[in-house]
Amino acid sequence: MRSETNKSTRFATLAKDIPAGLVVFLVALPLCLGISLASGAPLFAGIITGIIGGVVVSWLSGSQLSVSGPAAGLTVIVLNGIETLQTYEAFLLAVVLAGLLQLVLGFLKAGVIGLYFPSSVIRGMLAAIGLILILKQIPHFLGADEDFFGSLNFIQNDGKNTFSGITYAISAINLGAFIVGLVSLGILLLWDTPAFKRVKLFKFIPGALIVVLASVGINTLFLNFYPQLAISSSHLVNLPIISSFQDFGNELRLPDFASFTNPSVYVVAFTIAIVASLETLLSVEAVDKLDPHKRRTPTNRELKAQGIGNMLSGLIGGLPMTAVIVRSSANIVAGGETRLSSFVHGLFLLLSVVLMAGFLNQVPLSALAAVLLIVGFKLTKPALYKGQLKLGSEQFIPFIVTILAILFTDLLVGICVGLAVGVFYILKANYKSPYFYHKEEQRDKALIRIKLSEHVSFLNKASIVLTLDHMPANSHVLIDGGHSEFIDYDVLEAIQEFKQTAHERNITVEVRNVPEVMAMEVH
Repeated sequence: MRSETNKSTRFATLAKDIPAGLVVFLVALPLCLGISLASGAPLFAGIITGIIGGVVVSWLSGSQLSVSGPAAGLTVIVLNGIETLQTYEAFLLAVVLAGLLQLVLGFLKAGVIGLYFPSSVIRGMLAAIGLILILKQIPHFLGADEDFFGSLNFIQNDGKNTFSGITYAISAINLGAFIVGLVSLGILLLWDTPAFKRVKLFKFIPGALIVVLASVGINTLFLNFYPQLAISSSHLVNLPIISSFQDFGNELRLPDFASFTNPSVYVVAFTIAIVASLETLLSVEAVDKLDPHKRRTPTNRELKAQGIGNMLSGLIGGLPMTAVIVRSSANIVAGGETRLSSFVHGLFLLLSVVLMAGFLNQVPLSALAAVLLIVGFKLTKPALYKGQLKLGSEQFIPFIVTILAILFTDLLVGICVGLAVGVFYILKANYKSPYFYHKEEQRDKALIRIKLSEHVSFLNKASIVLTLDHMPANSHVLIDGGHSEFIDYDVLEAIQEFKQTAHERNITVEVRNVPEVMAMEVH
């Protein structure tokens, strides 16, 4: 009976993972190409990275739902790295070395860093990415942007920013692309209604697949009967055509191992490794929060998987990779259950360049923009903002600051700003609760009892020092550490200094269960 249950469970996840993998592929394809273009790398490089991220890293990683591939957050680093090292082949060597460094970080158990990011910042990152997806896809949805899928940064490569790009797009709508976008959006919204969800057949066919087929059909109709509405090639997917193994081999690049003696290679490698690792840890933390089953990703294993993936990618001509939140979110929204969906997306990327490039080059970008608009909305639903507001200002302010910082700068800078605000509120919370304070008025002098909490860290030092500094003169102060499991040295030193100087204000000090330390003298 148990084996039959396991088989039915595996079939159920398979039935969800394959359609989800197809949706992720449709989202990943233009992003892989767009990131290659924005990075100044060969167009095929992003596809190679996406294939390795899906086919290899999905099985090495411990995450069930994250998707790995080329990341928009690394675009500037890749562009500067290629310029610094002067050849793409030398840059590939830096990618290989970055992967090796990530592998070492994994063995050193550096993955724990990701656990120190506050939940409000992670949720802010997800909401910001949702808003960016919506704002960045509007020009493509209207068929009025030549900057492909561009960058997620506020300032775009074409000199426009997020909002001026939308303003320009509204004034330069391509009617044919707009019609395709509207039909595509309508199909996706219809597919998400309860009536369609009740039909078993529609559970196995992702709405994104219907969108692709319908968009190609509509544009073919335009070409044959309404040429004035036909969508130009600049607003269609643009894959390299590979008709033989020789063509495939010609698209691959090998690292320039002679560049081992170039010190700049190691600087670029270190930069890629650190930024890619941080982006990966943030992404898997966010994915774990979105996972309906609340599974936890082993972060050290993830660093090792990313390291091996980057080494392979660099060896055959690919861009550096990270776990990427946009594709991972699309995976979850599409109903992915296990790592098989990421693997399927990698297989589809491989098949797309080998077998389907001709067909995929007919897909309008406005149709794919509609898919991303839906993904973006689900990441930044109004309910998320209401939920954070109910949690109070200490959660809501870092959340909003993270969103605004990411919107107006870029992903990594925005996260750092949000993290700084989040840490401020953490310090403020620690400032409030390191001890219990009670004052009793007695006949001759006031008795003040300070009971230290279970864990008193250096973060609590400021609060305790200020409290001791404001002890009233002519009082008796009792400091009790009987309930404390840990008291940081900095706090012990502050208590010792207060004990030594309290007599100057006629304060008597009684200390219980608090270890004595020698206060350090500074000369």
